[in-house]
Formats: sequence, structure tokens, C-alpha cells
Amino acid sequence: MAGILIYSDQDPLSFELLTAARYIAENTGAAVKAVSINNHAQAEALAGRGAESYRIDGKEIILEDTAAVARALKGAVETLDTDVVLLSANRRGKELAGRLAQMLDAGCLSDVNALAVRSGRIECTRNALGGATVAVQTVTSKRKVIALSAKVFAAAPDGVGHISDLTLDVKGSGIKLMESRAKAEEAAHIETAAVLVVVGQGLENRKDLAIVKRIADSLKGEVACSKPVATDKKWLAEDRIIGLSGKICKPDLAILLGVSGQVQFMVGIRDAKTIVAINRDENACIMQNADYIMTADLQDVLPELSRALTGTVPS
Repeated sequence: MAGILIYSDQDPLSFELLTAARYIAENTGAAVKAVSINNHAQAEALAGRGAESYRIDGKEIILEDTAAVARALKGAVETLDTDVVLLSANRRGKELAGRLAQMLDAGCLSDVNALAVRSGRIECTRNALGGATVAVQTVTSKRKVIALSAKVFAAAPDGVGHISDLTLDVKGSGIKLMESRAKAEEAAHIETAAVLVVVGQGLENRKDLAIVKRIADSLKGEVACSKPVATDKKWLAEDRIIGLSGKICKPDLAILLGVSGQVQFMVGIRDAKTIVAINRDENACIMQNADYIMTADLQDVLPELSRALTGTVPS
């Protein structure tokens, strides 16, 4: 194995990828190299975690243009003599993985939620059959692109690395960015949250979301939801969906409020360290998958939970 290259546009995810790359390197002898694109602060942050950090600058590389970013990474792979690329399995990272794999004629696996090296082979664990089971897969091509879910590995600790400039002749894809606007609501990164308060269709009144948010804030956590709450009711943004069509989360604590717990949802939360489920249906699937359960009506529980955690009862 020639070398391992890591890249993510988000610092916390890049630190996790650095740990994953080091684990592979310990078992294969490969060198680990990290790249940042038009982001000097990230290059310094990676070096501060002990990485061999390469800084790519290019006015034609627009981060929103994944085709241009993929071209830059292709150049980095070839210049730095690497044959394994680790990316983050967020929305942009998964699109980037497919584009880069095509450019490199590489095999590609995304949404990898566990990784091991055996006999020099990188074995990746992924959900299969709609989340009903898991599959252990490996890429057999010389070059490999792997997109890892958040929290598969812990963030790399502080260390002493160094930064080098990597000059590449990268052409844009022809897309011209006219304007970039922030979302009305700040994007939620529920996949990295330590505590999640998750609402399902059992939450009957939209106004009760204010109580849910107060509870989440008191626990220094994030509010998340099952898919219908975002796509059908449109009560929350789609970046708060947990499950097969949303995000894979591994919080220390997940409090599930009125969530039925179908397999498509459980795929995204079953690796939480502790799951607390509150549901008035004692036969709901979630009641068989939680560490602690309460059979009760949310209308009765939410005010009391708010009182216990925040000291106040919503009017």
C-alpha cells in the first residue's frame, strides 16, 4: 500500500479520518497524508493533530463544486503517491467519493460504519438489505475510496505535524458560482452530537417542539427526528433526519419521543450508547430496542421532563 490520503471539508470529521488512517497505517505500513483545499486554518489544525498536512490553493476550485474538488483530490492522489482515500460520509463527502472513484478508476464504499484491517485487507462494515443486516465488504482494486460515517473513530489527539504547499494545475468544471446563501436555520450536525432528543410522529402538536428544544439545550444536545416529521409534516429540516435516508448517529444518549422504531430509523441510532424511549404504545418496535422505556403519553411527560431538567414548565 503506497499511502493513505484523507480529506473532509469539516474539521471535526477530518480529525476522525486522521485516526482511521493511522489505524490502517499501523497495520499496513502506509504513510498518512492529509489535504485541505483553500482552507489554511484547516491545514494548521491538521498539523496541530500531528498530521503531514498538504495545503492546496486554487481560485478555480470552488468547494461547492464537487467535480472541481474531485479533480484536486485526484491530483493529490497521483502527486503524493497514495492509493487509499478516506472521505467523510456526509452529503458532500458521499457525492465526492463517487466522483473521485470514477476519476481514479477505483473501487468505492460509502456509509462505512466500522473498519478493520486483516491480512493487509481493509474490511468495511456497512448496512445492507435496508438496514435489516450488515455486510462486511472490501475493495479489491488497487486504488480505494472509502467514505466513513461520523464517530467510527475518535478524533486524533494533539500532536506536532508540519504543513507543505501542494501546487496542482486544477481546472474548474465549468460551473460558475453566482451566489452563496446561508440557510435560514443553521445546519444541524446531529451525527456528531453527544446527546440527541429525537421526535417522531407521536409528537402531535408542533408547538411542543419548543419544549423539546428546551430539553435538548439543557442537555447540551441537538434535536433530531424521524423522516416523516421532516418530509411529511415539515416541522424540522431534513438535515435532522435519522435513519437510512438520513444520518447515522452514535450519541452517548438518545431520548426518543414518540418514535415507533422501524428498522429504517433504527439503522441510524442503534449504536447509541444509551437509548431512552417514551411511547404510549407498549408494543411499538422501539420498546424492544431501548435500554430504558416509559409507556406514557408525551403530553403528560414533556412538561414534567422540562421541569426536571430546566426547572421551568412551559405555559
